Order: sequence, then C-alpha cells, then structure tokens
Amino acid sequence: MERLTIGELAKQSQVNLETIRYYERQGLIPEPPRSSSGYRAFGAESVGQIRFIKHAQALGFSLKEVKELLSLRTDPHSTGGDVRKRAKAKIIDIEEKIKALKDIKDELVQLVAACDGTSSISDCPILKSLGSERT
Repeated sequence: MERLTIGELAKQSQVNLETIRYYERQGLIPEPPRSSSGYRAFGAESVGQIRFIKHAQALGFSLKEVKELLSLRTDPHSTGGDVRKRAKAKIIDIEEKIKALKDIKDELVQLVAACDGTSSISDCPILKSLGSERT
C-alpha cells in the first residue's frame, strides 16, 4: 500500500500543509500512523478524502456539514436520501444568501443614484445614509 508524506499529500491534493494539519485537528481526516522515522504516513485514499472536502466546501458546505457528509459516506445505514436532504438544505441556504446579497446590492444602487459625486463630504448622501439608523 502506497504511503504519502504530508508534503506529497499536500501536493497531490493541491492544498497546503497547514490545511492538512487543520483537517486532522478538526477530525475531517484521521491522524495517520507514523513511519519508523516519525513522519506521517498517509494512505493514498487521503488524497480523495481531501479533494472531497475541498469540493464540498466549494459548493458552500461548512466544515461541520462536510464532517456530517463524510460520516454519511461511511455509515452503512445512510442512504442517498440522507445526502439529498442535506444538499437540498444547502440550496435553501444559498438562495437565502443570494436574496440577502441582492438586497444589499439594491440598497447600494439607490445610494449611488442619490449621489451625484459633486457634494462636499459633509453632504455626501452615501456617508449620511451609512451613519443613519436602519429601518
């Protein structure tokens, strides 16, 4: 069975060494056995596991959620429905974030429209708005 040093694992997984150490501390990847010289000896499957973590993060899953997905992956009682439920919840979460960002954008568009750029700083409608109480 092929064993990888942490440097080789980092290179193959396209992450830095600290990311691997962090994932270990968070329990996302198991701490590997050490070689006789004291180096971590990761199994080749660790590359796939780190790629899984990074891809799940790229899709918006938090590390806590990634940990849950990893648990589902190895739980013989889990079903595709369990994973689908979490993915649907993530879609709802993303839709809420998109709405919040759209609201922010709309407010900024209004602020920019109210500012012709020629007023003094003390009369700037954008700065005045930022200092006012939100409703």
